[in-house]
Amino acid sequence: MQIDLIALIVDEYDPAIAFFTGVLGFDLVEDSPSLTTDGRPKRWVVVRPPGAQTGILLAQADGDRQHAAVGDQAAGRVGWFLRVDDFEATHRRLTDAGVVFVREPRDEPYGRVAVFVDIAGNRWDLLGHPPERAQVDID
Repeated sequence: MQIDLIALIVDEYDPAIAFFTGVLGFDLVEDSPSLTTDGRPKRWVVVRPPGAQTGILLAQADGDRQHAAVGDQAAGRVGWFLRVDDFEATHRRLTDAGVVFVREPRDEPYGRVAVFVDIAGNRWDLLGHPPERAQVDID
């Protein structure tokens, strides 16, 4: 059993695809035409970090309630967590690409972390691996 996709409500497909693929470096897994339950056209757009199993379904907001949720799907909390192998290089690359960090990097027991916002305004943790604990040799 695994979580295959999570949905992220965005204003428009194409700028969201550009952000997730061009800025964050995700893969565009699928971009197919689809229909709403009442027959209007929409798209099935899936992005995924390279090598990850779980993807993000980019869902274009439809209606007042969904438009109101864009950028606040986790009610102001961090709702997404992106673990990277090289925190410093990724943080620098994202900063250079114009990504807005709302909390500067800090060290926590679970790893190095900094909070950024995506194209819609949702908060993400950029996570590095926790520091390796020094091993003590016992003779």
